[in-house]
Amino acid sequence: MGKRTGLGRGLDALIPGSDGFSSEGNITFIDIDKISPNPRQPRRNFNPDELSELTASVIEHGILQPLIISPGRTNGEYILIAGERRLQASRLAGLVKVPVVIRATTDMEQLELALIENLQRADLNSLEEAEAYRQLAEDFNLSHEMIAQKVGKNRVTVSNTLRLLKLPDNVKNALIENRISEGHARALLALGTPEAQTAVLKTLFAHDLNVRQTEDLVRRFTGELKRTSSKHEPLPEVADLEERLRASLGTRVQLRPGKKGGSLTIYYYSAEELELLLGRLMDEKNPL
Repeated sequence: MGKRTGLGRGLDALIPGSDGFSSEGNITFIDIDKISPNPRQPRRNFNPDELSELTASVIEHGILQPLIISPGRTNGEYILIAGERRLQASRLAGLVKVPVVIRATTDMEQLELALIENLQRADLNSLEEAEAYRQLAEDFNLSHEMIAQKVGKNRVTVSNTLRLLKLPDNVKNALIENRISEGHARALLALGTPEAQTAVLKTLFAHDLNVRQTEDLVRRFTGELKRTSSKHEPLPEVADLEERLRASLGTRVQLRPGKKGGSLTIYYYSAEELELLLGRLMDEKNPL
């Protein structure tokens, strides 16, 4: 697993050697039945095909990287910290014992390390990521800034991801099932009620709207959209720049070039998001 900066102390601090089995005597084998899933594991959805492929690999090659476990409350029992897919595949492969590294952890470290592992592998969907952030914020009283520092993201991204939890269940399910993107979901957040969000969601599906079209439809609902003609459709290079700005700022932007200069509109959907955007834009130590 490649190293990434900004993700707390990361898994490299817990596993001896970058390849797991270049061990320093810290790896042992534990009965698989003595390992319980991490109750704070943020990931809830596992791709069956990927799990099947991993199981076949475990059968042929064994476990190539040890699991990270922590002593449980009962003597001889352990809690999984990192390696949920490997543990599931090992069970499916019929393994009796699995290689592990044992580390004592707090509840917060259990969540933090499980979150870090999934982020390093890009395994979490946005709602699972949001739920992990919520636990860090509510259960451990961490600010959005502190969470951002732990996971190597900016505060705006963390705050915007957390806002996804406010969506109604039908929108959340569409996001989990990849029927809409996170950009679609965040556009729907600008609508004030679940009924309005559901109405726009149905239209989105009926007309296969992209993110930009969904944002325009949302603005119609909120009375923001000004009448424009098709001749004002942005040029490809302008649209590309808008997308880059959107990714950097974590919110919708609109670029209107003119003959001499132009205008840049940055949208925000809450007082907190405005504060975070201002902090991001005015941070001289971390320019865009």
